[in-house]
Amino acid sequence: MKVLETKVMRGPNYWSAYRQKLIVMKLDLEELEYYPTHTIDGFSERIETQIPSLIEHRCSENHRGGFFKRVYDGTWMGHVIEHIALELQSLAGMPCGFGRTRGTGKIGVYYVVFSYEIEEAGLYAATAAVRIAEALAKNTAFTLEDDIRELVRIKHDHQLGPSTLSIVQEAERRKIPYQVLDEGSEIIFGQGSRQKRIQATIAQTTSNMGVELAADKEQTKQVLAKAGIPVAYGITIRKEAQLQAAIEEMGFPLVIKPLDGNHGRGVTTGIRLLEQAWEAFSLAKRISDTVIVERFIQGEDYRFLVINYKLVAVARRTPPFIIGNGIHSILQLIDELNTDPRRGEGHEKVLTSVKIDQATVSILNEKGYTLETILPSGETLFLKRTANLSTGGTATDVTDQVHPHNVFMAERIARLMGLDICGIDIVTQSIEQPITTATGAVIEVNAAPGFRMHLSPTEGMPRNVAAPVVDMLFPKNIQARIPIIAVTGTNGKTTTTRLIAHMMGQTGQTVGYTTTEGIYIQGHLIQKGDCTGPKSAHMILTDPSVDVAVLECARGGILRSGLGFDQCTISIVTNVSEDHLGLNGIETLEEMARVKSVVARSTAKDGYSILNADDDLVYEMASDVDCDVAFFSINPTNQRIIRHCAEGGLAAIIEEGYLTICQGQWKTRIANVASIPLTLDGKASCMIKNILPATLAGFIQGLSPVMLQQALHSFVPSPDNTPGRMNLFTFPDSTVMIDYAHNKGGMQELQHFMGKVEASVKIGIIAGVGDRRADDIQTMGKLAAQIFDQIIIRLDKDLRGRDPEEIVNLLEEGIREHNAQTWVKVIPDEKDAVNYALDMAPSKAFITVLAEEIEELTTYLKQLRQQKEQSLDIPDVLVAEGSSATQASQQTQSKTYHPFVLSKAS
Repeated sequence: MKVLETKVMRGPNYWSAYRQKLIVMKLDLEELEYYPTHTIDGFSERIETQIPSLIEHRCSENHRGGFFKRVYDGTWMGHVIEHIALELQSLAGMPCGFGRTRGTGKIGVYYVVFSYEIEEAGLYAATAAVRIAEALAKNTAFTLEDDIRELVRIKHDHQLGPSTLSIVQEAERRKIPYQVLDEGSEIIFGQGSRQKRIQATIAQTTSNMGVELAADKEQTKQVLAKAGIPVAYGITIRKEAQLQAAIEEMGFPLVIKPLDGNHGRGVTTGIRLLEQAWEAFSLAKRISDTVIVERFIQGEDYRFLVINYKLVAVARRTPPFIIGNGIHSILQLIDELNTDPRRGEGHEKVLTSVKIDQATVSILNEKGYTLETILPSGETLFLKRTANLSTGGTATDVTDQVHPHNVFMAERIARLMGLDICGIDIVTQSIEQPITTATGAVIEVNAAPGFRMHLSPTEGMPRNVAAPVVDMLFPKNIQARIPIIAVTGTNGKTTTTRLIAHMMGQTGQTVGYTTTEGIYIQGHLIQKGDCTGPKSAHMILTDPSVDVAVLECARGGILRSGLGFDQCTISIVTNVSEDHLGLNGIETLEEMARVKSVVARSTAKDGYSILNADDDLVYEMASDVDCDVAFFSINPTNQRIIRHCAEGGLAAIIEEGYLTICQGQWKTRIANVASIPLTLDGKASCMIKNILPATLAGFIQGLSPVMLQQALHSFVPSPDNTPGRMNLFTFPDSTVMIDYAHNKGGMQELQHFMGKVEASVKIGIIAGVGDRRADDIQTMGKLAAQIFDQIIIRLDKDLRGRDPEEIVNLLEEGIREHNAQTWVKVIPDEKDAVNYALDMAPSKAFITVLAEEIEELTTYLKQLRQQKEQSLDIPDVLVAEGSSATQASQQTQSKTYHPFVLSKAS
């Protein structure tokens, strides 16, 4: 068996729009393709014996043991690998239940798809499952326990801590999106300008001064003491010589701890001997240069948790202890204590395993015990001097027992400290009575307190302390999400995206958008390149200045790792036509439509999916979405639109030359199509098809008809606004247009436009994309021959794995198929081809360049035109800026045009 490719899906994807975290493994079974499980001698018995827990897996038979039945009856090895990968993760404490195995259309090659909880664990499970399945098939040895141990280690290294995880899970329950920023615990909740951040249990709302104050334990005591809060009297020291004086002043028992420690590190309590004091001082100095010597307060240890200045939970903490039975040694009793299944390493479980450290040894020495001592029956031996859960302590919830005065005191302490999330450690004889100097004291206040003792106490009621954190970050009716408008399709994505971003910018909001040219925020290019994948979406959605996101979503990113968001407010599918077929396992138009439908299926229930009613495959997506649907069509008599509006639906059409929005039986005319600059006097039908869904998106987002009209009239086609999309340049004797048409659909739209262009000769500079199917390249040549009188074939710099001669031959074959007499010349370099066309073109020629390097060619054409015009003393004017379309735009900007108001449809 051979793993050909492994992908990680992190968002809605081709395999499942609802299960976002998936591993997709492309697997070549090689010779095992011809040997299903029931034909491999002993395979069924071996897998049942060595991985017996697979009996819990269900397959098509909806009962326990269904998977083993499939194995005995005969199934393919890819299916076996899928189930092993899921079970490995489950055995390591990461239950995952979704899996699929599908053929690729090639014999022996399969896609094995399964869910994961932690990405690194999912990837490890993928390779381990292949190895184990191969060992089972060949009857060779493997050690399942080793793989489980490694997965447990991965889980321990990469999982969020219990406090952070609880907040994440609470956010998930409320459908609040989040993103982990690093391997630590910094999380962004929400999106764009509505985001809030936490790190561990410190929120962005938490005062930095409060955190610094809590880190200085001595200053904390001074602040609280001045406010009348009972605190333990103490002295700060730095040198050993000062320790003796402190002991003489306060006497025993004492507590010695570092000034700025946390989680109980370096703290020693109940010190009654000078030797213990020296040892405790040395321990504290390892944590902090300054040490606090404090009077020991008699009582029990309590943690008060305050969130948003309200007390939400209180736990009584007890150091780890053992009880003698007169038979076993102290070491044996500790080992038995650690067998409790609730105990584990670090924070992986409810309780932490007890480790024998210097503090434990010190306690034993004090009592004259060793680890081999047989502890007398009934004797309780505490193993630590502090009650922190991180050292093995236990917690009992006592929230309901707290006296109202103590509730008031805890909430007052939080405000005195300036900490909206804090843990207050109090030692007192009883929390059911008001705490006074005589009965207890505040020992310290902690920023970033742990939640584990409250979420899963050893005894008592668990408290959902994550809920008030999320309530604080996102109070009732405060949205965590910004509007996301996601655009996909074969053609028109970029222009539609740019137009919507322009529309939303008219509202005064900060708009972030992604296109094939780059990432933009408020019109500023932030990152250049093809930015239509999930990483680019993440950059927009995590930027705190962005109010609205408009995201172009291309096929590649969806297939590579899914969408960069969990759901969008509005989705747009412009069309589905032949392009990129034969790549990444997508062979048919129906499969390509399924890829594009991921965007539509990711639309929120209260959102809108805007679909092309003129495209059968796009129209059919309406039955697969769980949201409202709006349709668009250039045909006002489209029966789909008519039925939809008759049922009260929303649509956009071109009617009597006007861009019109239909709401049920009512219509609103927005603008005359020919007056919209982007349509090039109404000639560019492809642009009209982009304008329709963009206008619907703006309308759904609340833009008034007047605002929509103003946005449409102010969006002038140019290399800046619509780079590579019908950019026109005038030269003394000819016109040059740069366009990005690179597939059948784009060429057909270009053909429609060029049919309306008057010119002495129409010259096309074309190229074939190397990673397309041979038929697709031939089709480009055939369509070019239908559009142009003369054709120059150039070559892309990136030939994408195909020989240049082959590309040229395929294009020429397509050209000759339409017209064997078409004039054709091959000039590989793009600029050379343009120069040749300009030199040989007769007066009033129209030259179309299907460009690769759009920005570079645009700059070159501007320079070339300037040189030619200077020699003729002709003003430097860009056609797109001086065309009749632009003149119409300028007129509409100087003269207010009021769209037709709602009127009943006839």
